[in-house]
Amino acid sequence: MIASALFFYLYHSVKNRLLVRVRRLREPRYLIGGIAGALYFYFYLFRVFHRNSSAGVAPGVPGAQRSLVISLYALGFLIALLLTWVLPHSRAALSFTEAEVAFLFPAPVGRQGLINFKLLRLQAGILFSSFIMAAVGRFGGGMFYSRWIGWWIILFAFNLHLLGSSFVLTMMMDRGISNWRRRGIFLGAIGLGVAGLACWLVASFPPPPELASGKDAFPVLFHYLDHALESGPLPYLLYPFKMVMAPFLSKTPGEFFLALPGALGLLALHYAWVLRSNVAFEEASLETSRKTAERVAAIRSGNWHGARHRKTALRSPFRLAPTGFPAIALIWKNLIAAGNLITVRFWIMLAWIAVVGGMIFHSRMHNNLNEALTILLLFLLGFSALLGPNILRNDLRQDLPMTDMLKTLPLSGWQLVLGEILAPVSILIGVQWLLLLLALLCAPAQWDHRSFPLLTRLGFAVAAAILLPAVDFISLLIRNAAVMTFPAWFQLGRDGPRGFENTGQQLILVFGQTIALALSLLLPAVAGVAVWFLSMVFYGPAFASVAASVAALGVLTVEAVLAVRFLGGVFERFDLSKEMLIAD
Repeated sequence: MIASALFFYLYHSVKNRLLVRVRRLREPRYLIGGIAGALYFYFYLFRVFHRNSSAGVAPGVPGAQRSLVISLYALGFLIALLLTWVLPHSRAALSFTEAEVAFLFPAPVGRQGLINFKLLRLQAGILFSSFIMAAVGRFGGGMFYSRWIGWWIILFAFNLHLLGSSFVLTMMMDRGISNWRRRGIFLGAIGLGVAGLACWLVASFPPPPELASGKDAFPVLFHYLDHALESGPLPYLLYPFKMVMAPFLSKTPGEFFLALPGALGLLALHYAWVLRSNVAFEEASLETSRKTAERVAAIRSGNWHGARHRKTALRSPFRLAPTGFPAIALIWKNLIAAGNLITVRFWIMLAWIAVVGGMIFHSRMHNNLNEALTILLLFLLGFSALLGPNILRNDLRQDLPMTDMLKTLPLSGWQLVLGEILAPVSILIGVQWLLLLLALLCAPAQWDHRSFPLLTRLGFAVAAAILLPAVDFISLLIRNAAVMTFPAWFQLGRDGPRGFENTGQQLILVFGQTIALALSLLLPAVAGVAVWFLSMVFYGPAFASVAASVAALGVLTVEAVLAVRFLGGVFERFDLSKEMLIAD
């Protein structure tokens, strides 16, 4: 009777959620987003799945490297499971909604029934995630169904182990073992095990001399790892994890059906372990549900700071003077919202560590390693310029629900816009200048003999340091203009709109923002290129790059001033009561 009631609840929850999403498509903004999202999923996912199916069996893992890849997958799975014993710091809790707490906890449902209910509800997300990863990724097994079921086994086993380990850690807390003492015990045991394996490995299989010389290092390293992971105690240690990975990595139907019983047996053992754990998780679950409800209520009311449940007070990034430019107060507020690490002292300490560490790394490491690290740092620099404005949202995208309160401040519209945007810009500048400094210090000495001597590298670095703040500012202006133009398309909070329609809306916004950024950078690029060629006639590339960046910065500054003035007027006319900021 209880089981049928729980199935009834889950069935109608999924059904009603789907009906709400279908009904939302009657609104044009959701319909357009739904069409765009469906096309995206078709071209990116379902067409790939159809092409893979029509092509026959996927290649899977190459036979020459199969044993090494399986061992590395098993080792990675082992490390992930070990982290579940070290990182958690709270008591075991199952997340329930307010409605579930109200109906299930007073009902005659036992502890095992609640666990089964949550595990059953978890299956929808695991099955969908497994389908996506099996359809898109061609690594792993040769058949689609083996990759799908294999991913389901891996994800479900990880979630069961995570739940079971949380129960054990809760029992340790009940016995008076603190988090730091427990972490010391587990880290000590893991450290002893790793040290023992390392000593055995060095004594039994000393590293070949080719690894030190650098000649044909990667093939030798692969062969060495393959031999080490298949010898001594390591195969026995990794065997259970290989059993879980075996259905996913099977190449033929015969291999898959032979590997399936062992993997399902390990799942059954984990399931029995979770059910038989005599741990009281109800109080912690109630506390988690209460905090979730408070966070959702705070988000809906626009109180984003109250939704964070911080245990300690946030530190001020700098001393706010009682007088001065009013927009500085908004910068101060948004920097506080970014976290405790956004302080002048922290950035000075980080820059000092970067300088010392970069100089040591440059003097001690091989040129190939220096070159690889420099390229990685430059890649991260480009990554921060492209995606940093999307990640840092402590601007109008965070404060738009509090528009009515912001309009009561003694600030004009352009001052509000400027103060909101300068906080994420300052954080991005700090990260990007730090990456530039590290890349400049770690550049290999062999570049001096090529087309990148020290003076040229310094010129490029100064030019990038000049241009990046302006590019960040323009990019964030475009994103803040988008949120004021299409406020209902932005997902504000965890309970915002989801599904195909929201994915399509985000794709349309990203495409529009990219086009707007490219158009805004067109005139500065033309000015910079013109100054570059004129300067190269009389000076070298170092001076030419700095001069070109200054010319481009002048054009970008004019664009930024005009955009701030325009966006300030839009903000003054913005009426929150006419916009649907959060979906029904």
